[in-house]
Formats: sequence, structure tokens, C-alpha cells
Amino acid sequence: MPAKSKAQQKAAGAALAAKRGDIPKSELKGASKSMAKSMTEKELHDLAATRRKGKPEHVGKH
Repeated sequence: MPAKSKAQQKAAGAALAAKRGDIPKSELKGASKSMAKSMTEKELHDLAATRRKGKPEHVGKH
């Protein structure tokens, strides 16, 4: 599942780093904190691996 925005891709990258132990989980905030709790490492990797080119910074709620 590809990320829909740059912000989502960045949050997934931070959550993945925490899940792998590269950064402490206490450093996570907001979306990345909930992503780390609710998603598997593979799901986070798929989101984080999305290319940023052509993605909006944020996607509004509809």
C-alpha cells in the first residue's frame, strides 16, 4: 500500500526506525506513534518505501 502524502511516508519511516530499534519509541509523536503500535514492520516498510516525487505534502480529510 503506497503512502498518499509525503507526511504519511515520513511518519511511516520514523515508526519503522523505532520498530527496528534504530531510534527510541519515546521519540515518536502523533501519527508515527500510533503507526508503530498498530502496523507490522512489513506494512511500515511498504509505506516508507513509497517515492515522494509527485506526492502532496499533506492530504486533507474528506
